[in-house]
Amino acid sequence: MQRWAKDIYWPLIVSMLGLACVGILFVYSATHYQVNQYAMKQLFWVFFGFMVFFIVALMGYRFFLGTSYLFYVLSLILLVVVDVIGHTHLGAQRWLHLGPVAVQPSEFAKLATVLALANYLGSHHRWENENRILSVALLMTFIPGMLIVKQPDLGSAMLFVPMILVLLFLWGIRYRYLIAGALLTMGGVPFLWGFLKEYQKKRLLVFLNPGLDPLGAGYTAIQSRIAVGAGGMFGKGYLDGTQIQLDFVPEHHTDFIFCVIGEEWGYAGTIILLALYGLLFKAVFQVISSTTDVKAKLLAGGVLAVIFSQVFINIGMTFGFMPIAGLTLPLVSYGGSSFIATAAALGLVLSIYKGRSIF
Repeated sequence: MQRWAKDIYWPLIVSMLGLACVGILFVYSATHYQVNQYAMKQLFWVFFGFMVFFIVALMGYRFFLGTSYLFYVLSLILLVVVDVIGHTHLGAQRWLHLGPVAVQPSEFAKLATVLALANYLGSHHRWENENRILSVALLMTFIPGMLIVKQPDLGSAMLFVPMILVLLFLWGIRYRYLIAGALLTMGGVPFLWGFLKEYQKKRLLVFLNPGLDPLGAGYTAIQSRIAVGAGGMFGKGYLDGTQIQLDFVPEHHTDFIFCVIGEEWGYAGTIILLALYGLLFKAVFQVISSTTDVKAKLLAGGVLAVIFSQVFINIGMTFGFMPIAGLTLPLVSYGGSSFIATAAALGLVLSIYKGRSIF
């Protein structure tokens, strides 16, 4: 019993449980007037996700690193398959229907890429052949990223940028490469404009000027800020958010669930949510700082980069600080693929904690 308690990293568990409970509460609030029982489905995904979390932690991160290239290739195959026979929703072909279950391969591709990169970079020292290693790592990131862009899912593809940057930083790449990469990325942004879909261009233009199309592309951005602002300090009360209950904010049980929390629990509620995320990020960062295994450090760093970036972008687009990117709020928004993939990633972090030499 003492050994079992020692292996449980309570800050990680408590933050995950807290975020999952907040998610269930507000998925119910956002959808209780609808026929679909989203909250009951989310409760199932939370239960199943925590099973995955503990199973992954029990199997150990070394097993998944050892099979990382297999998972990586399988994730690429799924991304190709979803492009051929995937289900389309709101103009994006991102889901595979497996009987009654819809799977979003891009969620698992992010984790598979982190695993493969951590294994690859951790198996090489940067002094061996830094240019070749860097080229391979960038290619490993570029392939799934472009397949996801093609769906189109620019939001999920954006997460591959902080992922590779953090992994390369932890690996020890020379700063001049990071600076050069950042400059090339910024310089290449104007050339990407021609490859964007029309609705993606509108989202970017509306981000710069929300009043440009208030009844079209700018509608969601405007309504989301109204919903959060309407909550004031302590909110309108649970189940009493008028902006949400009257359906002014689209996709409020997935991408814009933060609006529900902001309107019904106010700024006080959003601070509680951010505190739970802060506890989660601190827990993962402590694992990164303490482990002496290079591959484990890279793996935990990649997981932190993806989850932190997704939270930052999701909340940022709610307030208008970021363009609308179609990203869920990890562990809170409705969605099985998102919750399970995040739980599996954090299960790897728990496994690294269990395998620590000193903490």
